[in-house]
Amino acid sequence: MPFSDFHGNAETVHRLRDMLARERFPHAVVLSGARGSGKYTLALMLAQALNCLAPTETDGLPDFCGQCANCRRIALAADLEARFAEAVEAREGLREADKKDTRLFVQTHPDVLIIPPDPPQMMIKVDQVRRVIETIYYRPSEARERVYIFTDSAFMKEAANSLLKVLEEPPEFATIFLLSENPGELLPTIRSRSMVFPLGAVPVDEVERYLAEQRPEWKPPQRALVARLSEGALGRARSFDVEAYVAARADALALLSSALIGGEHTALFKITESYRPGAEGREKTEQLLRTLYSLLRDLMFLGSGAPELVQNTDIQSQLTKLAEGADFDWIAAASDRLAEVERGMRRNLLRSLSLDGLSLALEKG
Repeated sequence: MPFSDFHGNAETVHRLRDMLARERFPHAVVLSGARGSGKYTLALMLAQALNCLAPTETDGLPDFCGQCANCRRIALAADLEARFAEAVEAREGLREADKKDTRLFVQTHPDVLIIPPDPPQMMIKVDQVRRVIETIYYRPSEARERVYIFTDSAFMKEAANSLLKVLEEPPEFATIFLLSENPGELLPTIRSRSMVFPLGAVPVDEVERYLAEQRPEWKPPQRALVARLSEGALGRARSFDVEAYVAARADALALLSSALIGGEHTALFKITESYRPGAEGREKTEQLLRTLYSLLRDLMFLGSGAPELVQNTDIQSQLTKLAEGADFDWIAAASDRLAEVERGMRRNLLRSLSLDGLSLALEKG
């Protein structure tokens, strides 16, 4: 998988490869962008390019072969979700006394360490950064560069301060990647010692072409819908669950229609009753809330005279009808109510009753 397989953000990728060619690659790189924008994929590609045993060139810039031992071993970490699940399972298999002192890492190559946020808080913890400090000043054993990839910018305070000490005096043979949806979460002193490269949204038509290659089983209207909903993030588009979204959207439309148009509540209560307790019910409820936010945004665009910004274009006629009764104040109030339901979920309130209360609260008097 050479750099040519990375879709979008060609200018950013070109700049990074140019620095590789001039051997002026920074010791710390912040890759910022939305979830699914390719930050992790690009970081792994750069780790391979830094350590490829048989480097090549494309378009006059450095590339990696993808076939040598280093490239193959680094690529084993490509499925971060699966590797993370394996690390969690391995820790769960330890004795209770050992679990507390064990932090999560993903490592498929001895000189490339991936540091994900540690559950249950899902933050980078100080013991994870200490592992980096313990190893970063030793020369790599099988690669030219030691590479560290922090997959999230949510650092505990002590962890962030510890990382700052490394960035102040980095070794010449190590590179640190910090992946972030919001670089503002990082300490200003960390950002000032790094180079920040933003990954922007890929145009809708390019996402559709990409999906035509990656998800040929989807019909053109489905690809068009996902291309808009993914907001230019190819990773999010590729893994998008269309069926789950459409099912959640049907429930969301029923809730909004009941609130804005009125009618019999029996069918609505049957829908909300299906949102049961447990992990599966929680995931289903979270999907419903995300879908409701998406539809409220579309209603706002329609009410503002900007139909070209609507994401759910396949149901635009239904949304247009709903928008006739949804002014800005109502949409703002609905967003506030959704936030209340989210807070209630964190307190483990009964989901079906929360959704019933939401639908009744949104009814226009």
